[in-house]
Amino acid sequence: MSQEIYIDGIGISPDVLAAIVVRSAEQVEGVASVGIKDLATNLVSMFSTRSQPTAPAVEASVEDDQLLLCVHVVVFFGYPFKKLAEVIREAVLRGIDAQVGVTVKRIDVCIDGLVFPKE
Repeated sequence: MSQEIYIDGIGISPDVLAAIVVRSAEQVEGVASVGIKDLATNLVSMFSTRSQPTAPAVEASVEDDQLLLCVHVVVFFGYPFKKLAEVIREAVLRGIDAQVGVTVKRIDVCIDGLVFPKE
């Protein structure tokens, strides 16, 4: 992410928005990580000659002067997805509102992984 996002008269780095979203979503019970943080995958990509494209943990854009967000998470088994996604949306909305103060049109939550408890 390199281009600033312009909304409501200010330019904000997507990395800044991502930091706020990540911090907010990580506080939600049931979220294992924001983005893919798989140690095995990271080690393989470090020692591989082929670079594996990685999706950003947070995607941000603007539509009609309102912020659109997509947050990618890995969650713990046992937390119902629909309820967890709603709690994540609420936490992210509070974080963006408190720090940035712009209107958020939509927050999409993508569950990209599931962590099972060790038995």
